Amino acid sequence: MSLNSFGHVFRVTTWGESHGPGLGAVIDGCPPGVPLDEARIQPFMDRRRPGTSKNTTQRQEADRVRIMSGVFEGRSTGTPIMLMIENTDQRSKDYGEIARSFRPGHADITYHQKYGIRDYRGGGRSSARETASRVAAGAVAQAVLGELAPELSILGYMVQMGEMRLDPARFDASAIAENPFFLPDAKAAQEWEDYLTGIRKAQNSVGAAIEVLIKGCPPGLGAPVYGKLDTDLAAAMMSINAVKGVEIGEGMAAASLTGTDNADEIRMGENGPEFLSNHAGGILGGISTGQDIVVRFAVKPTSSILTPRRTITVDGDEIELITKGRHDPCVGIRAVPVAEAMAACVVLDHLLLDRAQTGGQRGRIGKGGA
Repeated sequence: MSLNSFGHVFRVTTWGESHGPGLGAVIDGCPPGVPLDEARIQPFMDRRRPGTSKNTTQRQEADRVRIMSGVFEGRSTGTPIMLMIENTDQRSKDYGEIARSFRPGHADITYHQKYGIRDYRGGGRSSARETASRVAAGAVAQAVLGELAPELSILGYMVQMGEMRLDPARFDASAIAENPFFLPDAKAAQEWEDYLTGIRKAQNSVGAAIEVLIKGCPPGLGAPVYGKLDTDLAAAMMSINAVKGVEIGEGMAAASLTGTDNADEIRMGENGPEFLSNHAGGILGGISTGQDIVVRFAVKPTSSILTPRRTITVDGDEIELITKGRHDPCVGIRAVPVAEAMAACVVLDHLLLDRAQTGGQRGRIGKGGA
C-alpha cells in the first residue's frame, strides 16, 4: 500500500520526484463534459511556480502542464485524466554533499529508517516540488466546481509570517493578487517584504500561517463520524509539506471559550436558517452548514538553511551541516495556492459523494418542513 492517493469519488494520485524527469497526477472520477484544457490549468500553476520573486526559491521552472489523457475536444471524457509537468531546472550537484548525511528538520532520516534508501536530490518524493501535481489536480477540481457549484469560491491568503500578523480590520481580498505574499493588506506588504529580507540575509528562514476561506459551499456536504468534511479538509492540509497544525473555525482558541461564547445561535431568515456567528467554521458534526468554511494551518520554517546545524551521517558520525541549494526563506508563501487546490479537491469529492448518497435531497426547515 503506497498511499500516494487521496479522495473517494474524485480521486487523485500524484507521482514523481523533485529531481526526476517530471512529476504529475492521475485523476479518476472526474465527471464527463467539463470544459478543460491546458490553458485553464496554467494560471493556477503560475501562482505556485518557483522563481517568481526574491522571496521564494530561485529554481526556474515553467511548470507547463500537459494533459496526456481523459480530455477530448476540450472536454473531460469521464476517464482518468493524466497530467504531466516536466522538471527542467534541477541542480542535483547541490545535494552531493548530503548523500550520506541527514539534514535536520527534513524527512531524510525517516525515509532512510523506513525504506533503507532515499533520493537525496532535493528530498525526492518528500520535496515541496511534489505540490505542483496537487495544484494541477486542484485546477481540474476548480473547473468541475465551476460547472456543478458556480456560486462556490475558494480563497487562500497568509495571516502570519513569523512576527508579522495580518490585522483583520484591514482585510482586503483585492490586495491578495497584488503582492508576493498573498497578503490581504496592500499597505502591510512592504513591511512583510522588509522583514523577510532580513531573515533571508541572516541565512535563516521563518514559518507562516495560512487561512483558506470557502464561500458559497452548500449545506449538507460531509457525513457523520468517519466521513466528516472537516476530517478530510484537515487531513488534506496536514498532508502539505511542512504543515504542523490545522484548525477549523475557532480551532485551538475554542479551548478558552465558554459554551455560551462558542455556540453559534440560529434565527429564521427569509431564505432559511441564519447563524448569528461562525465559531464552528462552517461545519457542524462533520457536515457543512452553508456558512463560510474557515480552515487555518501553520507551516514550519524551511529546514534548508545556510546556517550550520548539528546532525549525523549514515555511518553514525556527528557532523555540522550547511544545506546548500535554492530554497524558500518562507515556504508558507507558496503553500497558499497548494491549500486552495487541496480544498477544491476535498470539497468537490464531498459534493460528488453527497450526490451519490442523497441525490441532493435536503431536510426542509420552516412551515411545512420535515
